[in-house]
Amino acid sequence: MKQLAEVRTLRVNRYMIIDDEPCKIMSLSTSKPGKHGEAKARIEAIGVFDGQKRSVVHPVKHKVHVPLIDKRNAQVLALMGDNVQLMDLETYETFEMAIPDEFKGKLKAGNEISYLEALGRKKITRV
Repeated sequence: MKQLAEVRTLRVNRYMIIDDEPCKIMSLSTSKPGKHGEAKARIEAIGVFDGQKRSVVHPVKHKVHVPLIDKRNAQVLALMGDNVQLMDLETYETFEMAIPDEFKGKLKAGNEISYLEALGRKKITRV
């Protein structure tokens, strides 16, 4: 899910969508309005799921999409090669996802992890 927000309301460490990818804003700088133009904002961001750096320039009154990021906790049920089976601790829904490289070897059955969900995709953030 996503919603609209004006560029002037965005802040560092919040999220926005660039090229259909949810991104975390790393830096945000605005320029003064010109003689015939309006103030512009330069946004540097990193993709949440792909880790790719992106930058965009928009007028401060421009509307952009902001993803609704859901931060949740889950319990590890089983390890299956490069995948892990998890159970959400609130909804008791079970699902599988790939184990990110930084967490390989750190997951054990019964451990609690934190993950985030945005635009129908999930990613483990903390063990």
